[in-house]
Amino acid sequence: MESTTFRFKDASMRILENEHLYLTHLMNEWHSIVLNFENGKYTKDEGLAAIKQLRKLLIEFIDPWKNHSEKEEQYFFPLLGLYIGKEQGPIVTIEAEHDEIDGYIGHFLHHTLHGTSEMTLEDMTNVVKDAGEAYEVLMVHFVKEESVLFPMTDRVMKAVDQKKLTEQLNTKII
Repeated sequence: MESTTFRFKDASMRILENEHLYLTHLMNEWHSIVLNFENGKYTKDEGLAAIKQLRKLLIEFIDPWKNHSEKEEQYFFPLLGLYIGKEQGPIVTIEAEHDEIDGYIGHFLHHTLHGTSEMTLEDMTNVVKDAGEAYEVLMVHFVKEESVLFPMTDRVMKAVDQKKLTEQLNTKII
């Protein structure tokens, strides 16, 4: 991965931002397969190999994604919620997106669980749409967090809470 300049001064937001960069790298690996299906680039045999690879890459994506989203739900959202509220507003929307992303990935994995050898190319293309939707929601999700929640944390959260959050978030997602 390329050297990146972090956009946020708070260390806790830098941790989450760095995780977003890593997750985006992983997502781009499987999204290229989705785009090839959308653009009709595969024969049936190529599609079978590609959907198998897509399934493998999505399974590898799950643990880092779940570790990241669980850290946000366990530490970041509750602490920020003390400042901005958590019953309505951006935190509620962001948390719902976590479930939506999990749903799309889970739906794809469910429909490819028992193999894909009997699928037509059209069937594969339709099933892969779930992975495409997961990618789209993830990209918008990261933009929302980085343009709304992260700057809000820099503005409203007390230094003592930012320090506490940094300690809580400073764990690996892989």
